[in-house]
Amino acid sequence: MKLEIREQKRPELSEAAKAEIARVIAQYPEGRQKSAILRVMHIVEEEAGGWLSPDTMDMIAEILNIQPIEVYEVATFYTMFNLQPVGKYVFEVCRTGPCMLVGSDNIIEYLEKKLNIKVGETTEDKMFTLKTAECLGACGYGPMLQCGEKYFEYLTTEKIDELIEACRRGEVKGNKVV
Repeated sequence: MKLEIREQKRPELSEAAKAEIARVIAQYPEGRQKSAILRVMHIVEEEAGGWLSPDTMDMIAEILNIQPIEVYEVATFYTMFNLQPVGKYVFEVCRTGPCMLVGSDNIIEYLEKKLNIKVGETTEDKMFTLKTAECLGACGYGPMLQCGEKYFEYLTTEKIDELIEACRRGEVKGNKVV
């Protein structure tokens, strides 16, 4: 997957977001604010339209009084963070051993053809983004994918078709930010 660097202005954080960030940071001892990094990244990502640009990650580093590289390391390690704009629905297909053994590769291939995109891309209508994940902790239920905060398990091409149509009808909760 080629990462395309896109410009994004630093988001203006809402008062609610600022208060939540302050609350989260206050849970840790002085000098240990880095411990709040995951939650702060989620809050800022939501405020930034669903993705984290380098400039936005720099802002997070400033908030936490850490080096920008420390935010970049976390953002690039976890698949839950988006480093470029994404669609309303992000399909993260688990591709580790147990899911692969039961057909996750076929599900990924089917989604690529059905949505006319490759892994890491977003449909032209900005409705769907396809990503892969190393493990979503549902090894006994594969092949599976996560969309928003919901897992879709024991996937088949028929279930994928149903999921896509349900998304198009607005029956599935997408990302927190649309």
